[in-house]
Amino acid sequence: MEFKENLKKYQDIVNRELEKHLRKGKCPEEILNNSMEYSLMAGGKRLRPILVLATYELFKEDYEECMPFAVAIEMIHNFSLIHDDLPEIDNDDFRHGKPTNHKQFNHATALLAGDGLLNQAYIVISDEIAYSVKNQYKECFENKVRAFNEFTKAIDRMIAGEYIDTELEGKQISKELLQYIHKNKTGALLKLCVRMGAILSGAKESDIEKLSIYADKIGLAFQIKDDILSEEGNPEITGKPVGNDKELGKCTYVSYYGLDGAKKELNRITDEAISILNEYGEKAEFLRQLAIYIRDRQK
Repeated sequence: MEFKENLKKYQDIVNRELEKHLRKGKCPEEILNNSMEYSLMAGGKRLRPILVLATYELFKEDYEECMPFAVAIEMIHNFSLIHDDLPEIDNDDFRHGKPTNHKQFNHATALLAGDGLLNQAYIVISDEIAYSVKNQYKECFENKVRAFNEFTKAIDRMIAGEYIDTELEGKQISKELLQYIHKNKTGALLKLCVRMGAILSGAKESDIEKLSIYADKIGLAFQIKDDILSEEGNPEITGKPVGNDKELGKCTYVSYYGLDGAKKELNRITDEAISILNEYGEKAEFLRQLAIYIRDRQK
């Protein structure tokens, strides 16, 4: 119960912060702004910004310092979801139990709404870095520039992973290529979240690297669970149709290992992720429970 309460607390914090960046008011591009808001505030888990905040709080308490980066990563995540759902990629009609962006608005608006969220994320972070320069916060500035550099590279990897996944639909691929796809497509952003939280807190390099291994594990666990839910999830809970991956001929962890094998892999990787956090004691309890949440989630 305590984990669920803390998760809800983090989600509320992130949602309040995201609302500050919504573009309201009458203007010629008002429908585009509404389209961006439609996806950004659709009620996702906010897992990525929460990972930034929770990792930061392993080392420092003033999480407001990393909030712009947490907000930006959620904008990037939603940009990727809008584009993923388009007919040229996954061709999905529903997300979070609601019509996908291109179904609610239209194809062109959805495409540009995704582009808009991508660019807005860069605006949010560049404004934060400019503020640090203006106020001569040297240590904060260096950490923020490093985090921003990793931010740009992780987005590059996410896009590459999505491209390979789309290009190889219906083809048999090796286990190594399957891992490469999801290390980039899903894992890159999740790893970025943990690394940004640690970097922005001023954590030691040894801690950044240990937590990066934890992030690699939960990133893989997240993808395996997604593949399992695509095979046997409840569409009333997931908000997405079941069997879409199989219909598209995608190579997934379920198609490679079988459903039972994928579940065994998920359990093994989750246990490995949790063990990495042992040296951080009680301070890492939320991150431990988050790994379990990823394994056990139903949407």
